[in-house]
Amino acid sequence: MKYVVVLGDGMADYPLDALGGRTPLQVAAKPHIDALAKKSLLGLVKTVPSGLAPGSDTANLAVLGYDPLIYYNGRSPFEAISMGVPLQQGDITFRCNFVTLSVEDNYEDRVMLDHSADEISSTEARLLLADIDKELQTEKMHFFPGVSYRHLLVWQGAPTEWTLTPPHDILARPIGDYLPKGPLGAHMLALMEKSAAILADHPVNVERVAKGLRPANSIWIWGEGQKPQLPSFAKKYGVRGAVISAVDLIKGLGLAADLEVIYVEGATGNLQTNFRGKANAALVALQQGMDFVYIHVEAPDECGHRQEMENKIKAIELIDQQVVAELLSGLDATGEDYRMMILPDHATPLALRTHTSDPVPFLIYDSTAPLQGQTHCYDEGSAKDAGLMVGEGYTLMDLFFAASVGGK
Repeated sequence: MKYVVVLGDGMADYPLDALGGRTPLQVAAKPHIDALAKKSLLGLVKTVPSGLAPGSDTANLAVLGYDPLIYYNGRSPFEAISMGVPLQQGDITFRCNFVTLSVEDNYEDRVMLDHSADEISSTEARLLLADIDKELQTEKMHFFPGVSYRHLLVWQGAPTEWTLTPPHDILARPIGDYLPKGPLGAHMLALMEKSAAILADHPVNVERVAKGLRPANSIWIWGEGQKPQLPSFAKKYGVRGAVISAVDLIKGLGLAADLEVIYVEGATGNLQTNFRGKANAALVALQQGMDFVYIHVEAPDECGHRQEMENKIKAIELIDQQVVAELLSGLDATGEDYRMMILPDHATPLALRTHTSDPVPFLIYDSTAPLQGQTHCYDEGSAKDAGLMVGEGYTLMDLFFAASVGGK
């Protein structure tokens, strides 16, 4: 038996007036996923436990079968693992975004215009971060480049108590109420203010503005944590597995769980990602002896944050056409038994531009025992009507690997 998870990050949403009271999942043309839903176990799953912030970190941790209330210790350490940043005892890691702020004289009066600086390229970001590290690093504090706008700060001996806000949670809001708080909050704020001065007239930003792109005119620090310790996924479920993703968070989570990371050329984390390449890489891995592949697609989430309704619908359609269809064709051609699970990690409603803790729809298809007589499609409303609720998200993976998924 082969096992494949297709996770469309932030794919779930709320009904929108602009879509006639429907969600992007209900509007998107996704014939392969909808056909699969008619033969699958369908329901809702609560991926983010009450009391934890809704994010791809907590939600994907749960989907992979780990209780976030036990194992979650911050987002950025997973990214550090993926980036190959060595962490020592006492290191505290932080996510460091390049963002676009408005340009009021007083830093605290500025508005969060874009959490990704127009999805700045990795090449441009590396040039900017090199200068940030040159100016702001200390013996105990260093910056490390990641992908696009996503970077890392490692601070030896930093406090562990912080109140830091993800920048995608405050889009279009003044930042004054969301600045760093904690024992060294003023010091963290000073780093961000100094970064704004360094970046203001940086040649990279001058060139971006000339092209009509938003400048990366500040760093934004959040997502603190310490190195995690996860039980081996392979030992837990008795399979050899891998993850496929463009983002360091998921790759690092996979590595921490003793899963292999499969790199796909052209995987970007946005709508221009190599959708089909991810599916093909998964099929190759399964043919070469892998038992389980976790395919993460970031595009719907980014479109939700950017409030791009048409692009979010398109992202869902591309997942159907170039990921799910490709997987089904390839898996059926082998004649080998398989299960496929499709779901988002969390909702990223276009109306809110950030994550929520709402239960999200999932389907589980078993090629050896397809369900009969189902009429539902795959969307939020159909999943609710199906009547199955998995209240503890980390148990969903147990259901996926269960001996039978044909009943409720």
